[in-house]
Amino acid sequence: MCADYLQVNGNSKLERLQGDVEEVKVIMLENRNKAEDRGEKLSDLNDRAEVLREKAKGFEKTTRKLVPNNRCENKKVVFIAIGVVAGLVILGLVIFFARVG
Repeated sequence: MCADYLQVNGNSKLERLQGDVEEVKVIMLENRNKAEDRGEKLSDLNDRAEVLREKAKGFEKTTRKLVPNNRCENKKVVFIAIGVVAGLVILGLVIFFARVG
């Protein structure tokens, strides 16, 4: 009866348990390695995010300097366009009245 208790399919329970423990050990080592890889990837991602954050700050400073300059240039363009349109209207009226009168 003791021999039946210790033997299961030709393997002793101790051997079977040692195999199970070894399998769990392998799985745990794989999980630890995967966790380390994820940690490294997260660290790299964090570094890249920090670089992007610094570049965004620089971009924001540059745009703040350029916006007032662009507003002045835009006003000039609008005034020139209004002047051209007004000139064309006046020219059209002069031509119209020259033909009528």
